[in-house]
Amino acid sequence: MINGLELIMTQLKAAGCRRIYINGSFVTSEPSPNDFDACYDNDTVDLDYIRQNAPILINSFDRQAQKSKYKGEIFRSDEPVGDLGLDSFEFFQRDRMQNRKGIIAIDLVRWEP
Repeated sequence: MINGLELIMTQLKAAGCRRIYINGSFVTSEPSPNDFDACYDNDTVDLDYIRQNAPILINSFDRQAQKSKYKGEIFRSDEPVGDLGLDSFEFFQRDRMQNRKGIIAIDLVRWEP
């Protein structure tokens, strides 16, 4: 999973992304998480670059392809997720009972692969 997450971060950084947010059992005390969930700020992302170099990354409708390639799922931070009308950034900050919770932010501007 770390390799898949690092690949996502490398591809997003190359496309101009500034920040990624990690969620799910991957960032909990779960001893053996199955995958990770993530979203990214897409304000500065060059989508043409992503379409040419990492098309699976921006195709959140094919979650199986994302899981197969990256071992996790990635969404735009403003992409609607779930049934509550929340975007992924807000959705990830709630637990199953809709209580607020934290997520992990990674600054890709400062991150070095």
